[in-house]
Amino acid sequence: MTDIVNVYVGFDSKEIVAHHVLSQSILEKSSAPVRITPIYLHNVASIFTRERNALQSTEFSFSRFLTPYLSQYEGWSLFMDCDMLARADIADLWALRDDRYSVMCVKHDYQPKVETKFLGQVQTKYEKKNWSSLILFNNAKCRALTPDYVNTATGLQLHQFKWLDGDDLIGELPIIWNYLVNEYDKRDDAKIVHFTDGGPYFDEYRNDDYAEEWFATRERMLHVQQRG
Repeated sequence: MTDIVNVYVGFDSKEIVAHHVLSQSILEKSSAPVRITPIYLHNVASIFTRERNALQSTEFSFSRFLTPYLSQYEGWSLFMDCDMLARADIADLWALRDDRYSVMCVKHDYQPKVETKFLGQVQTKYEKKNWSSLILFNNAKCRALTPDYVNTATGLQLHQFKWLDGDDLIGELPIIWNYLVNEYDKRDDAKIVHFTDGGPYFDEYRNDDYAEEWFATRERMLHVQQRG
């Protein structure tokens, strides 16, 4: 049976187009069947009851950790922030799953260059920043992430993976699978790029690295072929 790449995407009502362009980029390049599920607060209101924190820059800052629960703690799932663009086959990332680990992610080690993000959001700084923006979840090993825990744990407990028994359960992915635009120098072999400070859909970021590729993907998504 063909393995289905199970993708969950953080959905933010201020970045609706971002979700759709990311999905388009994934589908265009994937050599395997893909199931894409947006984590939209309206759809998970019955299980996600956490009040919004003033420091949250997106609606899915914490709801992302519902991914194992939504997957019924079975198999593997990939969570992605919506402000990303796939430049390579997502099946190649899926092939990196390693059952020795509970989660796998890019282990960024950097200090943000800017103090504010899109729409004036504060750029918070903390250990393991952006590790959780793309996570391969080994769902059965993430049973600590119950809706109750996700609703009540602190932000740092969630984003710093304190719900695991140790950092040795966090597998490392190559940096090219979550390449931070503007934080890192542009490189042609970046496979997934992350517009972490604000995507090209905001005027001030229209000239960022990889923005042309993002707009080209959007145009292909919007194109409707005329019937002859």
